[in-house]
Amino acid sequence: MCEDCGLHDGNDSIYLPEVCTLVKTMPLTDKDRFFEFKFDNKDLGHMPGQFAEISIPGFGEAPISISSSPTKKGGFEMVIRNVGKVTDALHRLKPGDPVGIRGPFGPPFPMDESKDHDLLFIAGGIGLVPLRSAINYALDNRDDYGKIIILFGCADPAQRLFTDELAQWAGRADLLFLETVDRPGAGPWNGNVGVITTLFPKVKDLIDPASTKAFIVGPPVMFKFVVIELRALGFSDEDILVSLERRMKCGVGKCGHCQIDNLYVCQDGPVFSLASIAHLAEAI
Repeated sequence: MCEDCGLHDGNDSIYLPEVCTLVKTMPLTDKDRFFEFKFDNKDLGHMPGQFAEISIPGFGEAPISISSSPTKKGGFEMVIRNVGKVTDALHRLKPGDPVGIRGPFGPPFPMDESKDHDLLFIAGGIGLVPLRSAINYALDNRDDYGKIIILFGCADPAQRLFTDELAQWAGRADLLFLETVDRPGAGPWNGNVGVITTLFPKVKDLIDPASTKAFIVGPPVMFKFVVIELRALGFSDEDILVSLERRMKCGVGKCGHCQIDNLYVCQDGPVFSLASIAHLAEAI
């Protein structure tokens, strides 16, 4: 392959996958599965909020959020929802199986720019997956940040992710963790019931919008109502960070699947400040 073919930069390529190995996998919900992958001689080199393209020959590839913090060395973690041909094939992998990885891609959450600020993390459902990377990065660099508040909501208790980790967050004295479910479901649940915005009255007196960065990841309908609540508290759009990863496909701005006006979510995002996309009707 020639040096001017445009398919690579030095020894790296944004088009050609590298092989890594599945180390561990386990179910989290009836449709979501945890995966840990590892390269033989390097780390993935990602930052919180980025994603990677994962591929299986004969089935295709899919963009998947990276759920582990870069402070975790020796491997990286993903949670994959079974929604189609590629993800179904991924769910059938066993430890030791190889997969292809391209990436990481996209601007990350602004963790450096958020130093010395309070952090408000708001996750809806599987939106906890990419946000977990930023949360654990902040916790592993705890002295760099002020107050940390985590709000998590999901459809019912059976859809809760990382339940052991949620319990650890709830027990920490250096952060506030609150969660809610839309409906109690069939299983036991003694916690909050209601959409995630019902948690705001419990924390609004603890939040100083002038010194807080808000990170939001969740389903589209959640963005709309969470943004209304944050603006009502006095947040500026510059201090509200969102991820629009749901629109991505190729990861390199070629397929146009994620294009919103003049933006390519996979290249210009998936992480955006609300100020940079509030004028785009399709974005939120």
